[in-house]
Amino acid sequence: MPVPKPALLYGTNREKKFIEIICLKIHGAIDKGLKYHRQYGDELFVRFEDARLRTWFANKSTEALQGAGSIKRDCSIWEDFLSEHKIHFASIAPRIGITKLPANKFQKITGWAESTNNHARDAAMLIFGY
Repeated sequence: MPVPKPALLYGTNREKKFIEIICLKIHGAIDKGLKYHRQYGDELFVRFEDARLRTWFANKSTEALQGAGSIKRDCSIWEDFLSEHKIHFASIAPRIGITKLPANKFQKITGWAESTNNHARDAAMLIFGY
């Protein structure tokens, strides 16, 4: 099973709205993070789901565990990148919550009408309301 691409979303806290919700490979996501860091400077704040903070586990296949290891590696890369560039961030523990929303329900909850995929909607719901 392929590891999902990072879902990125950018928004402004003052306006409580998303600017962009996209999925990219990790190098593209990091490039996008640098772009927003140049644009917003110290106002930029990044939240990412940190699989290393997961406290609940189910019986998983070897393939699923390998994917989990890859995701944990990506979390370390994000933490290193954000720290090195002095970008404010918080890592969020994975949680069971509102996920796998169909696009129409996601739009009703968030007001976001542009196209998204499941990974992007799940990521957006992690931070919606902050």
